[in-house]
Amino acid sequence: MELMSGNEAIAQGAWEAGCTIGVAYPGTPSTETLEAFARKEGVYAEWCINEKVAVEVGIGASAAGARVLATMKHVGVNVAADPLFTAAYTGVGGGFVILAADDPGMYSSQNEQDSHYYAQAAAIPCMDPADSAEALRFARDAFAISEQFDVPVMLRSSVRISHTKTPVTCGARAEHPLRPYEKDPGKWVMMPAFAKPRRQVQLNRVDALRAWVETCPYNEVVRRGSAVGVVCAGATYQHVIEALPEASVLKLGVTWPVPANLLRDFAASVDRLYVVEEGSEYLADAVRACGVAVSEPPAPLPRAGELSPGLVRAAFGIAEPPHAPAVEGLPGRPPALCPGCPHRIVFKELARMKAIVTGDIGCYTLGALPPLSAMDTTVDMGASVSMAHGFELALGHTEHKPVVAVIGDSTFAHSGLSSLISTVYNRGAGTVCVLDNRTTAMTGRQGNPFNGVTLQNRPSRELNIEAVVAACGVEDVRVVDPNDMAAVRSALKEATAIDDISVIVFRSPCVLLERKPAKPFWVNASCTACGSCATLGCPAIARDESGVALIDAGLCIGCGQCVQYCRFNAIVPE
Repeated sequence: MELMSGNEAIAQGAWEAGCTIGVAYPGTPSTETLEAFARKEGVYAEWCINEKVAVEVGIGASAAGARVLATMKHVGVNVAADPLFTAAYTGVGGGFVILAADDPGMYSSQNEQDSHYYAQAAAIPCMDPADSAEALRFARDAFAISEQFDVPVMLRSSVRISHTKTPVTCGARAEHPLRPYEKDPGKWVMMPAFAKPRRQVQLNRVDALRAWVETCPYNEVVRRGSAVGVVCAGATYQHVIEALPEASVLKLGVTWPVPANLLRDFAASVDRLYVVEEGSEYLADAVRACGVAVSEPPAPLPRAGELSPGLVRAAFGIAEPPHAPAVEGLPGRPPALCPGCPHRIVFKELARMKAIVTGDIGCYTLGALPPLSAMDTTVDMGASVSMAHGFELALGHTEHKPVVAVIGDSTFAHSGLSSLISTVYNRGAGTVCVLDNRTTAMTGRQGNPFNGVTLQNRPSRELNIEAVVAACGVEDVRVVDPNDMAAVRSALKEATAIDDISVIVFRSPCVLLERKPAKPFWVNASCTACGSCATLGCPAIARDESGVALIDAGLCIGCGQCVQYCRFNAIVPE
């Protein structure tokens, strides 16, 4: 027995099931799953450019007879929805399991959404593990379920399951040779003439799944008292059993389809039935649809965010157990770009020129926060380029501030490139800044097509951003060192003055890649307390009570960015 996170357990379960291929785009809280899988013996794993491509690669490998795992975070399911919904028609060859890792509370996401709705809409089974042991077991069994019902299976996790470590018992690997592939256009060619019969196959499958779920071993009734019964799934189960120790609980391991007869029987065995879930009413609506009356707790559960035992207790009017009070008066610690981050000067100069900045998904989103305050919008991956084009369309006939899109190298490959092609095709204007820090930094420094690093360090090809951009028809393409303030300022001024589309590639590696700091800087007696250096928002820079700058030698990596903004030569090498 050993401790594993839910992500590690899912990787272990897939490996034990004989899964040989793993595909993904990294996204918190799912990222570590494929990284753990990639370290297993006898497997192939790759980062794809986005989740849609990952699922399409997975469908192809499954059609060829392999067992396949695809992993993504909840917003990645949005990107993958197109092939996912049709894969529910085609079915599978080898078992195909898709991890959707939700993020209630939005710890690292731009929205909350419940992936159960995708399983329901696509009519594919959805399984919700409540700890790492179940994550391993469900992942292992899901491949056989996928093959039994000829359908992809969704394994739905959440940040609490993905990242919490609980005990698991690992097993041996069961090798599964490729299932024979036979040409079958009626199954795999989803043109209308073939898709219509497959729709009937899907409906028949749904009927079979509804019968199976009533007796499958993944739904568990925990009997305690008869006064209160709670229906829940996933991480919420852990909160419920801690907060309501006298309640009977129906823990649903399969959340689509729900077991209608089991729900009715459970409801009949308790005086009042409640549903406890995070961030949506999916489960409550599903229970009501079975004809089961759902009671409301004495106080409402939060409609947003992650649940906790304390929140469940409060909803049911149960006092908190004795505990020490939380410490008050602690200073806030807002997130910030790392000391020496190559993105910092770009945002400083964009703020200085008062540009309209359409941002994207990545650690550079922190450029929206004070003191940089240099980003106007962030919606989804690739949206920066498309939204910049939209701004230009709306403002093009008016006097307006420069419109600048900011996007990272990995996100540019994910979906920014297609947005750029569309803008070029439609003769759009504006400036696109590709912040190429040579890695996918936000999710843990994974590889991508523009740094040529693969998940298992296989030989690869490193794509050239400026060559790709030029091939799309962009005539004004330049590469600039983002650590050089004068060069950044000049490049932005020139590019935004052009009445056409321009692209600046700001290339410098993420400071976390090599972790080789130079000699730190310090502040001498020439400091006038002007505060210019502090406007960079570097965590290593502070000010004393009189406004004089201070540099924390333990945080400073010696990048010298602040030196370029000090007009009094007050910042010098230690």
